[in-house]
Amino acid sequence: MKMKTLGSKSAVWRKIWGLATSKTKIAVLAVMVVSMSGIPIATSVGTAGAASAEPWAGATTVGFITVGANTDEGYNEAVYQASLTVASQLHIKVLRAANVPETQQVETVMQQMVNEGAKIIFATSYGYQQYAYDFAASHPDILVLHQGGTYTKTPFPANLGTYFGEAYDPVALGGMAAGSVTKSNKLGFVYAFPIPQTVDNVDAFELGAQMIDPKAKTYTVATSEWCDPLKQKSAAAALVSEGVDVITQHQDCQSTVIDAAKAAGIDVVGYHYDAQALDPSGWLTGSVWDWAPLYESIIKTAQAGTFTGSQYNANFIGTFASGNNPLTLAPFGSKVKPAVRAKILAYEAKLKAGGTIFTGPIYCNNGKVLVPAGKSATAAEINQFTCFVKGVVG
Repeated sequence: MKMKTLGSKSAVWRKIWGLATSKTKIAVLAVMVVSMSGIPIATSVGTAGAASAEPWAGATTVGFITVGANTDEGYNEAVYQASLTVASQLHIKVLRAANVPETQQVETVMQQMVNEGAKIIFATSYGYQQYAYDFAASHPDILVLHQGGTYTKTPFPANLGTYFGEAYDPVALGGMAAGSVTKSNKLGFVYAFPIPQTVDNVDAFELGAQMIDPKAKTYTVATSEWCDPLKQKSAAAALVSEGVDVITQHQDCQSTVIDAAKAAGIDVVGYHYDAQALDPSGWLTGSVWDWAPLYESIIKTAQAGTFTGSQYNANFIGTFASGNNPLTLAPFGSKVKPAVRAKILAYEAKLKAGGTIFTGPIYCNNGKVLVPAGKSATAAEINQFTCFVKGVVG
């Protein structure tokens, strides 16, 4: 077929035709043939939008995977309770898998959830990190959210997001409460692994305690497990033998440590979950996860087909300063005096205005400068801390 019609109209059309790609020319010829045959030409209105829609848009099934039990009075129960709220508020189907170890079994569970219709999956343990990334890479049509990790490669995958809360702020407030009641000037901290999250929390707790009691020292014991009641019991006993009279922790399950504190007649600052009912008289306060608002916001963004490129398609960290920290201050116990409560709440307001407990001068317990005088550490710097501050023993 000769392009006599197009070529004879004007020099402009000849130039346009000459610049057109081969694919464009083929498409035009095809349309002309169909048009000349009298067959109606189908329109493509909305085709571009449908083609670019995210695979999880409109998702009605969401999965949550936890490393521990849904009744651990701690990290995993906070996730579980939030998943119940999400299911009720958003009217969606929620799949749950508890006690999933930090091994390749995570990917097996993810696949099982996908087989049941899940298009969005929350992998909520720190140790799930690489498995979550690998699964996202092999399943581009599934949205994977990892809780507590940091994705460091570029570009950021379109179907991946990490999220957490700035834990050290509320933990510092708990340290203030601990510093207000200690008589021995010795505080205890049971933690799992020396990763930045736990190092930051131990440091913040000690710095908060020093704000009320400059002589306070925090003694630490690592369990190398997120939840091992036997190791926790042993760690708590070791701290009690050191003479601590307030104990706290960064463990997924906290009932063992709280029970040990109660038996020893010492006070406790909680973490992950409001467990005041376990020891009403010894409970001072704590840091508790309120995940539901963040989960709902992430899911709604995904359902709307606007996840890729959003704030959640990144390493999202909720903070006091931004008003979206999923970790909040727990209710006070009776031993925290009104004047101390006022100081804690006043400092909380300062943190929400952009302040930080990591304002220099701050020294590591080996004498090295951690944060110079007159400076405040950035979130990126804090997440790279590897030393315990002066006043921490361990």
